[in-house]
Amino acid sequence: MSKRAKSPGAADQDTVLAQPTWIVPAFAAVGAVVGWLVKLLANWLVDWDWAPLKGPAKLLNSIPEPWLTILGVTAGVVLGVLVGFIALHESLTVRVSDTRLTLTIRDETRELRRADIGPLFLDGKFLVLLGHRTEELVREPFDLDRAALAAAFTAHGYDWAAEDPHKADFHLWVPDTPGLPVGANALLSARAHAMRKTDKKEDVRALREELNGLGLAIRDESKRQYWRLPKPPPEPPPGPHAGRSPGA
Repeated sequence: MSKRAKSPGAADQDTVLAQPTWIVPAFAAVGAVVGWLVKLLANWLVDWDWAPLKGPAKLLNSIPEPWLTILGVTAGVVLGVLVGFIALHESLTVRVSDTRLTLTIRDETRELRRADIGPLFLDGKFLVLLGHRTEELVREPFDLDRAALAAAFTAHGYDWAAEDPHKADFHLWVPDTPGLPVGANALLSARAHAMRKTDKKEDVRALREELNGLGLAIRDESKRQYWRLPKPPPEPPPGPHAGRSPGA
């Protein structure tokens, strides 16, 4: 979802892309339906001798109506609201203006100047921002309208790319890869270990940021890590006295 918003004191209008708040009541409605279906499932399980979870089903059926229905629907609504707020908290909010870009996710806000940002693109489900030396500035999950995202950046004059312009430069990481910055192999090894754990997502994200700080851009494919180094800055053009000997 995108909208135009006027920032106080700003000369240009911001474009804001964020998860719509109506997903909370939507999840609540889904939860209510699920809670009602649980009552029907409990009734069905009691009638079958071979059915699993027959004990909990009998316990539910021991609750008289309409309290069983009220309890099931209420529990479903509460769970749905909780899931909806978690989805809002975990989603990325993007605020774009002609001069700056603000990203907010998980109560963390990061602001970047447009002058410091190079190409932007979507890599799978991730929004990626590169610097002018092709270094990776940002890689955050983005699950909103892709066309609206591209239109917002294009309208504000950013360098939007259809895909990663440096995708061919990535290399598969293997332990003790030579030529990486000092400490990079240890961080990549720790990150590979964290990627195998379902409860280590924050560690995986934090280790990526550490690697970005060393200059590495990291892509993940099927639990495998791919890396590339930024390109050196272009050499300045020769001045008017280039090639002349001192005192000539």
